Amino acid sequence: MSGPRRRAAALAALTLPAALSLPAALVPAVAAQAAAPAPGTVLASAPLPAKLWVPGTTAKAFRLTYQTTDAHGRPARSTGEVFIPKGTAPSGGWPVISWAHGTSGLGDACAPSVKGPALPERDFPYLATWMKQGYAIVASDYAGLGTPGLPAYLNGRSTAHNVVDMVKAGRGFAARSLSVHERLSRDWAVIGQSQGAGAAIYTARYATQFGGPKLRYRGAVGTGTPAYVEKIVDLVGPQFPPSLGPGTTAYLSYIFAALRSVHPELGIDGILTPTGRKYLAMAETACVDDFETDLKGVSVTSFFTKPVLTLPHFAAVAQDYLAMPESGFDKPFFMGHGLLDTDVPYVLTAPYVAVLKANHQPLTFKTYPSDHSGTLLKSQADTIPFVARLFAR
Repeated sequence: MSGPRRRAAALAALTLPAALSLPAALVPAVAAQAAAPAPGTVLASAPLPAKLWVPGTTAKAFRLTYQTTDAHGRPARSTGEVFIPKGTAPSGGWPVISWAHGTSGLGDACAPSVKGPALPERDFPYLATWMKQGYAIVASDYAGLGTPGLPAYLNGRSTAHNVVDMVKAGRGFAARSLSVHERLSRDWAVIGQSQGAGAAIYTARYATQFGGPKLRYRGAVGTGTPAYVEKIVDLVGPQFPPSLGPGTTAYLSYIFAALRSVHPELGIDGILTPTGRKYLAMAETACVDDFETDLKGVSVTSFFTKPVLTLPHFAAVAQDYLAMPESGFDKPFFMGHGLLDTDVPYVLTAPYVAVLKANHQPLTFKTYPSDHSGTLLKSQADTIPFVARLFAR
């Protein structure tokens, strides 16, 4: 039974007389969940150091710690950033863009609110372009990145909660702590690149549900969206994949490090070689640039003694953990992809786009004659007017 179904069954059971005999061992966990602050509650705030501000466009910026939900559906904490643009907010507050960041690493020191984005020379100008259009930016670090636990890397459902709850946290903080001219609107959209694109598109499926009536979700943008990653992960073992670049090896290392943290019952440790144990341990703390340097000449085939599919239930768990939603989108969303992308090859994402179109989802999709980062920048000619239309609807 999937996590959401287990939780639904548990809640249903509590409405019956049998709940009176709830096992004693479960009482503390149920009580702790009931006592947790509501998702989006701000637990702490502090000014963000000026070196982490989006240059040239930021009037004020803050680092928030807020309540959210982890990959098991349990209460968790996350940190994130709020960037208030220069100028005066329109009536109703600044329209909000929730930025889902790309791969930075799993260690607490890799959190964008601590270190800045993994590619500042690319991401700061990108975010500045959006802020110049009159949007405030909120940006989750994702639960476990700067807070207790390990981030659930590429787990869309957890990240979607983190992204939505960051909007709630940013609005609540602005309403309580900033002037009326610096408040945030209930209207918001989500954007993301690479890992963040997967988060943005997954969020697009559940944003209305997770946000509730106090937020008004408008739509989404994802560039370089990873899709059907589970199909690649299922093939990993001593013979596959062949030698990959250090970037892809880093992504796979992050996936397996996070997967064994979220699902220790899989027994991933039982099929790791000493090399695999070494690099998955490094994956838990190393930020992506340093990690890619460490992985030069290293093949993920050396990590395992057996194919991962020899582990009981691995394929089903990986599917539940990694798969992207294929239907149920209620607002327009945009996906852009580079035909020269080697980080997230187009051949992986094209079948996902075909399924979304076959399912008549409200998707606008465009390709660009560019690589991973180049597509992020080239797509703005299309994504800026696309998002403007979302807010004008």
